[in-house]
Amino acid sequence: MARVKGAMMTRKRRNKTLKLAKGYWGAKSKHFKMANEQVMKSLRYAYVGRRLKKRDFRSLWITRISAGCKMNGMNYSTFMNGLKKANVAINRKMLAELALNDQAAFTQLTELAKKALG
Repeated sequence: MARVKGAMMTRKRRNKTLKLAKGYWGAKSKHFKMANEQVMKSLRYAYVGRRLKKRDFRSLWITRISAGCKMNGMNYSTFMNGLKKANVAINRKMLAELALNDQAAFTQLTELAKKALG
């Protein structure tokens, strides 16, 4: 049986990495060894970033809700507690949208929360 050399698959694998490194500065986009190191690091950052994005958005929503609550004379924790006691199940993303775009509806929710608290 004929001997199979690995040059073709090696070249394919290297080109795949170099394609991912396109746009990197200097040798990081030209030399396989440096490009491979940078691509591996970039992929790690991307993986971590996808998880951090969820935290960042939740934090942003909470900040927006808190600002809306302060305009209606409440703080965030008492507002959320009041909504829970009033059996209002709206997630933070939608509450943040209301606080930002529909202040009248958000004010009604704060009144509902105040009434539920006592």
